Amino acid sequence: MTLLDTDLGAVVDWSRAQFALTAIYHWFFVPLTLGLSFLIALMETVYVRTGDEFWKRTTRFWMRLFGINFAIGVATGLILEFEFGTNWSNYSYFVGDIFGAPLAIEGIMAFFLESTFIAVMFFGWNKVSRGFHLTATWLTAVGANLSALWILVANAWMQYPAGMRFNPQTARNEMVNFWEVLFSPVAMNKFFHTVTSAFVLAAIFVIGVSAWYLLRGREEKMARKSIRMAAVFGLFGALFMLWTGDGSAIQVARYQPMKLAAMENLREGQERAPLTIVPGIEVPGMLSVLAHHSAGAYVIGIDDLTEGNPERGLPSGEEMIERGRRAIETFAAFKAAQKAGNTAAEDSIARLFDPQTEEGKAFGEEYFRYFGYGYLTSPEETVPNVPLVFWSFRVMVGLGIWFVVLFAGMLILDRKGALARYRWPLRLALWSIPAAYVASQAGWVVAEVGRQPWTIQNLLPTGAAVSRIEPGAVQTTFWIFAVLFTILLVAEIGIMVKQIKRGPADN
Repeated sequence: MTLLDTDLGAVVDWSRAQFALTAIYHWFFVPLTLGLSFLIALMETVYVRTGDEFWKRTTRFWMRLFGINFAIGVATGLILEFEFGTNWSNYSYFVGDIFGAPLAIEGIMAFFLESTFIAVMFFGWNKVSRGFHLTATWLTAVGANLSALWILVANAWMQYPAGMRFNPQTARNEMVNFWEVLFSPVAMNKFFHTVTSAFVLAAIFVIGVSAWYLLRGREEKMARKSIRMAAVFGLFGALFMLWTGDGSAIQVARYQPMKLAAMENLREGQERAPLTIVPGIEVPGMLSVLAHHSAGAYVIGIDDLTEGNPERGLPSGEEMIERGRRAIETFAAFKAAQKAGNTAAEDSIARLFDPQTEEGKAFGEEYFRYFGYGYLTSPEETVPNVPLVFWSFRVMVGLGIWFVVLFAGMLILDRKGALARYRWPLRLALWSIPAAYVASQAGWVVAEVGRQPWTIQNLLPTGAAVSRIEPGAVQTTFWIFAVLFTILLVAEIGIMVKQIKRGPADN
């Protein structure tokens, strides 16, 4: 099937919609798994150290909710990985040598560790020693978060492709430095920011459910002690999340300036760029501080990247498109020489794609770094959905600040012994559960919508990454998944609510 055989625009739109749908539903389950696994491990640690059966009963209650969430999260995650092959086959071919490595490690090491010890965690009570059971619980938590590490490393590589070279012989990107891929500044920052946001969500979940018990005068001891532990855990997680958020701003400003400009709706770049709280309310110079840790620093705007800014050394969008087309034409010339058996020309052109040669370094800096732009038709295609990114960023940050206040407030009320005395803070805690999920989803909207149109930053746009399949096939599976995932989500919420109403078991 060729490009002319199908409506490519419809395929791209429906494939993006399907992947977004799957990712959104998958992320409803993942953060609770990541954070609640550690809270359960901490609770069981208290049980093992004190021998107090109360903590065993409490641990098993939260473990039951964890298990419900974990099982459904796995199902959506598997579908998400399959979509790379079905809907994004060109992408998978282009970067499979790199992208496949962290996903393979996730399956072999992290998921194996997690799935092995989760059986002991759930069914090993009274069958193995307390110490061995506690070890299994901690290894389950570590395994879950190691799974997140490798997946986020793969995602971060798409945002900042490091440790790779393009092989014109195979038309694929190949990994040349595994450690650069793993420990790239974007990967490390993304991992810690994402998992700490998951810790915050799990803490909010535990506090909100515990608040529900206090509002109904049930399980007060379990509710108070769960709130205390979750608030401490969540407060540390939230503060670390804010710190990694600062690191994220620096990385985005350096490697994805268009995303930062969209986050702030900054059309024209400027020094002492203000941070917009909401339209009409700005903090002078604060965006420069966040992006570059200098109040007088210049922050690149949308127009700088589409129209160019020679004073700042920024080529225009048209120039980047032309350079990208030059890189694609050079690759086409290599394939033509290869097909014609012209070894001399083939070797000469191949050196341009080798970053170890002087020619390769120069060609890479001048042309290949813009390879993906060659597939675009206008600079405006490089601008993401600015209103969506702008408001999602404010929802994420605003709710993140609220969660810090909530954790601190819960600890103050607990210290004063007043948790059950005031009902309005408990109601706020309960309603903060859906707010935590909204904030978590908003963060991914900023990360993923903000880097459009790229599947791999500057190297491969979505239009070139998608599979050449009929739009109707993607539409059909989109609606099948929409119905299936909605049923799974409703089922999980229903089972969760039923188990919460039931409360902790006495055995």
